[in-house]
Amino acid sequence: MIPADRFPPYSYFKTDHMEQWLQFLAQQGARFDAAPAREVLAFDDGAGLPADDFVAPLAGLGLIAASGDEAAHFLHNQLTNDVEHLGTGEARLAGYCTAKGRLLATMLIWNRGDAIVLELPRTILAPLQKRLQMFVLRAKVKLADIGEQQVILGLAGARAGALLGRWFETLPAAPYGAVHGASGTLIRVADAAGVPRYQWIATPELARQAWPELTRELRPAGEAAWRLAEIVAGIPQITAPTQEKFVPQMINYEALGGVNFKKGCYPGQEIVARSQYLGKLKRRMLRASIANAVAHAGDEVFSSADPGQPCGQIVNAETLGVASECLVELKLAALEAGTLHLGNADGALLTLGELPYALPEPA
Repeated sequence: MIPADRFPPYSYFKTDHMEQWLQFLAQQGARFDAAPAREVLAFDDGAGLPADDFVAPLAGLGLIAASGDEAAHFLHNQLTNDVEHLGTGEARLAGYCTAKGRLLATMLIWNRGDAIVLELPRTILAPLQKRLQMFVLRAKVKLADIGEQQVILGLAGARAGALLGRWFETLPAAPYGAVHGASGTLIRVADAAGVPRYQWIATPELARQAWPELTRELRPAGEAAWRLAEIVAGIPQITAPTQEKFVPQMINYEALGGVNFKKGCYPGQEIVARSQYLGKLKRRMLRASIANAVAHAGDEVFSSADPGQPCGQIVNAETLGVASECLVELKLAALEAGTLHLGNADGALLTLGELPYALPEPA
């Protein structure tokens, strides 16, 4: 009998193929989180943290496919980025906002040819899909959760590209390039500390066949390894605790190419544009380390110079032993005086780090 942390019950994953994939991972030594997340925490030979070269099953990410003659036009009018001109050879970051310009989700999107695919955390996928569905009306669009039909693998390291060449004739040459073929979809995402990273979206059957070959040269890792690499790359992810907390610029989304200011209307567009062009933005996201403390998304941050009210909050965080690596959204004024602390003005000290991309100068 497989222990509870070894294999999620069949009732959570509805397809035989996905059940077989997860059972296969359990046989390879995977340890799973409790329901409803059921992500891979780690494998027997490691703590789930990244090495230079690793492969991680990304079960915490879900997929929505938007198909139909008007799918691109529909999403173009809902998301912060240009979808109508999204080619099959590229992927883009995009956000979905409330009417007040606050992000409900951040996502990676690509054009598969037969559908536009949205990738976002599984925990917020169902309510977001339901919200999008409300606006379909008579448009020729069908939204479908395809997360049970596809496996997402995250691969990082110099050896990853050479390995992937066994399944793909050509590889994406630069970040946010995409290729599609009989082996599925391969997307190169942002490098982390100069290390190339890829996402391979494949069928569960193909993932099972490829896994032994991949793990002969890449260390199997838990999903935390991938999320930590995202933090190193400065790529934020909206999760349930941070929904409706930020306009896109507060988490650097326009600097990352996730906002197109020429594409026309979408929910919250007026507020997002006003923040951009009237110089009202007074907050930004930075990278930070916190020694001797475990941080979580949504935790508040305080400045010693103004201890009575929070000056920011954690966007994403991953634990490294007794420390945390974070992306933190902050008032720019809080950077000018005092020190930054987690939870309260006497909490654990935040040490700010460098982002791998430049931010626009404040107006």
